[in-house]
Amino acid sequence: MKTLLIGASALALSAVAAFAEYPERAIEVTIPAPAGGGTDTSARKLATLLEEELGTSLAILNVAGGGGSVGVTQFMMDKPTGYSLLATWNSPITTVPQVQNVAYDIDSFTPIASTSETAYTMCVSPDFPAETGEEFLAELAANPGKYTYGNDGIGGTMQMAAERIFQAKEIEAVAIPFGGAGETLQNFLGGHVDIYGGSISPVLPYTESGEAKCLIVTSANPVEALPKAAGLEELGLGAEETLLWRMVLAPAGLDPAIAERLAAALETTVNDPSYVEFLATKGEIPNVVTGDALAERLRNEYDALAKVAEKLGLGS
Repeated sequence: MKTLLIGASALALSAVAAFAEYPERAIEVTIPAPAGGGTDTSARKLATLLEEELGTSLAILNVAGGGGSVGVTQFMMDKPTGYSLLATWNSPITTVPQVQNVAYDIDSFTPIASTSETAYTMCVSPDFPAETGEEFLAELAANPGKYTYGNDGIGGTMQMAAERIFQAKEIEAVAIPFGGAGETLQNFLGGHVDIYGGSISPVLPYTESGEAKCLIVTSANPVEALPKAAGLEELGLGAEETLLWRMVLAPAGLDPAIAERLAAALETTVNDPSYVEFLATKGEIPNVVTGDALAERLRNEYDALAKVAEKLGLGS
C-alpha cells in the first residue's frame, strides 16, 4: 500500500510539474476562415494579448472552405496537447453539421471559452431602392427571386438567420454561399451579389465610406455600430433573433488543468480594456462562457438549429 501511495504521489507531482511548465512552446491557432473576415481579425487581435498572458507565441493558420468545416476537420487531426487550438465562430460547429456530412460533432471538442458575440447584418449598395429595414423587406417581398444574398455557406448560421427572417415575411431571395465574411464582402463590393450577409466588422469601413448601407441586423435590438440598421424587434421579428458568436476550442480529451488555464487566460484577455474597445469598433461585445457552461450553450444551439434546418429542408 505504501508503495502504491508513493507511486500515486509521484504521478500527481509529475502532472503538476507538467502543468506548471505549460506552455513550453508556441501554440498553433487554426482559424477556419479566410484572412480578413470577422473571426480572423478578432482572433488575431486576441492572440496578441494572449501571447503576453501565456508567455508564448501563437502561430495563426487560416484554413477556409466548406463554411468552416474544412479548417475544423483539419484541426481535428491534432492531438489534445494544449498546443493546438481552434478560434472559430459558431456556424462550423452548430450549423454546418446539420447540412453537411462532417468528420466531427459537438463531442469532438474540449470547450475552452467563448469570447464575443454580435449580430449578423444585411447590407446593400447605395443605389438599392430602400433606405430602412422595413423598406428593404418590402422590396424583397415585392420581387420574389430577384435578389441574391451572399452568406457564409450552405446551411451556415448567416443563411439560417436570413431565412428565418425571410420565411416569416414570405420572402424569396437567392442564397449564394462563400467561404466566409471576407469572401462574401469581396463579391458584394464587386457586384456579384446584391446583398451582403455576414458579420458586421468586415463591412463597417464600407458603411463609413458610403459604399454600403446596412439596413437590418439579426439581433432583436439595434447595434450601436450600425445606427441605420433596424433590429428585429422593431420589425416585429424579435423571435427570429440569430447571433454570431466566437469561441476557442481544443480537441476532445485535453487535460482539464490546461483547459482551465487557457480559459482563465482568455477571460483576462477578452476583458482587457483594449480588446473591449476593439470589439466595440467591430460591433461586438465580450461574452466569456467557459467549460461545462460553454458545452451546454453549444449543445442547446446545435439542437435548436437542427430543428430550423429540418424546417428549411436543409438536412444532411
